[in-house]
Amino acid sequence: MAAQRVFPLSCVVQQYAWGKLGSNSEVALLLASSDPLAQISEDKPYAELWMGTHPRGDAKILDNHISQKTLGQWIAENRDSLGSKVKDSFNGQLPFLFKVLSVKTALSIQAHPNKELAEKLHLQAPEHYPDANHKPEMAIALTSFQGLCGFRPVEEIVTFLNKVPEFQFLIGDNAATQLKQSMSHNSRAVASALRNCFSHLMKSEKKVVAEQLNLLVKRISQQVAAGNNMEDICGELLMELHQQYPGDIGCFAIYFLNLLILKPGEAMFLEANVPHAYLKGDCVECMACSDNTVRAGLTPKFIDVPTLCDMLNYTPSPSKDRLFPPKQSQEDPYLSIYDPPVPDFTVMKIEVPGSVTEYKVLSLDSASILLMVQGTVTASTTTAQAPIPLQRGGVLFIGANESVSLKLTVPNDLLLFRACCLL
Repeated sequence: MAAQRVFPLSCVVQQYAWGKLGSNSEVALLLASSDPLAQISEDKPYAELWMGTHPRGDAKILDNHISQKTLGQWIAENRDSLGSKVKDSFNGQLPFLFKVLSVKTALSIQAHPNKELAEKLHLQAPEHYPDANHKPEMAIALTSFQGLCGFRPVEEIVTFLNKVPEFQFLIGDNAATQLKQSMSHNSRAVASALRNCFSHLMKSEKKVVAEQLNLLVKRISQQVAAGNNMEDICGELLMELHQQYPGDIGCFAIYFLNLLILKPGEAMFLEANVPHAYLKGDCVECMACSDNTVRAGLTPKFIDVPTLCDMLNYTPSPSKDRLFPPKQSQEDPYLSIYDPPVPDFTVMKIEVPGSVTEYKVLSLDSASILLMVQGTVTASTTTAQAPIPLQRGGVLFIGANESVSLKLTVPNDLLLFRACCLL
C-alpha cells in the first residue's frame, strides 16, 4: 500500500498578550470548531494558530497509522513529499509558516531584514536575530483588518507636520523643512529627507516623547469632549495606541505610515525593509520561516533603532498601492492566487458555493497546508485509508503531487486557504 501523504493536523495556538480574548478570537473559534475537546477560556488571549514545522509550534499529526508524531519529524523522513524543486531549493525543509492571527492590541512597528542583512545581523547578535533568513510576510483579512504599512506620500506627512505641532517638535524644524523642500526634487531627495525625519523621531529622548505625547493626547481629548472631530489627525487611533502603549514613540509613527483597512479577502504583502504594524482584526498570514524582526515601537521588547533607520525602504507610496490583489485562476473558477514576488510561499483562496457537491483540489508539485475556514467536507485521496472528515478549523497536510477530492457533506459554501511553494 502506498505511504500516506495526506493527513489532518492539530496545530499549536500561541497565547500572546496582544491576542483577542476567548470567543472574540477567530483563532479560538477555529480551534473550538475543529477540536470538540478544546476548552476556550474567555479571559485568555488566543493570538496565533501556527500551521507548519517551526520548532516552537510543530503541528501534530492526527493519524494513528503514521509513526511520526509531528509534521517536522515526518517531513524529515519523507522529503520527497515537499516536491522536487522545493526539496532542493530549501534544503529539505518546508519553506513557509502558515498562520491565523487574531489581533486585539497593536503589534510592534517593525520591519524584517533581507537575506543579506539577516545573515549579518545573525552573526553579530544571535540573541536578537535567531536565524539567517529573510522574513517576507503576507496578511489576508478574514474580518476587517487594520494595519500600518510603508511610508505615506510626503504630502500627507507634511500635512501632519502642519497640523500636529507635537509631531513637528519631535522631528525638528530643520528636518521638517528639508522634507517640505524635497517635494519639488527627485525621489532620492525625498527618500533622504524622509529618512532624516524618521531617524530624528526614533532617536528622540524617551522623556521628550512622553511629554509631547501627553500634550497631544490632552489636546485631542479636549477637542473630542467639545464635540470636534479629530479624524484629520487620526485622533481615535492615536488615543487607542496611547492607551495600549502609554508614552511609546510608536504612537507618532501613524503620521509616517499608511493606515490600511483591509476588507475580508484583501491582502497586504510586506517585503523586506518595509515598516509595518498590525493594529486589529483577524487574518490569515503566510511567511518565510524566520524569527528576524527589527522593532521600532509599540513594544516592551528590544528596539534596535540604528539598524532600523539604516535598513528601511524610504520610498513613499499611497495606501492603495500597498494592497496586494490576488489573480483569478484560469483553470479553476473557485480559486484566487496571492503570489508574492518571493520564492518561499504562495497562498490560494478557495471559495466553493454550497450547490457544488464535490471539489477537486489542484494537484501541485509542492507540499501544501489547507485550512478550512467555512464548510464541512470529507477529503478523499488515493493514499488515505479512509475519507478524512474536515470542518471549520480543520487543517490538512497535502504532499506534493497528491490529488485530493473534497465532498461537501453539508450544502454550505466553502472557504479555504492553502499555503504552498510555487517554484
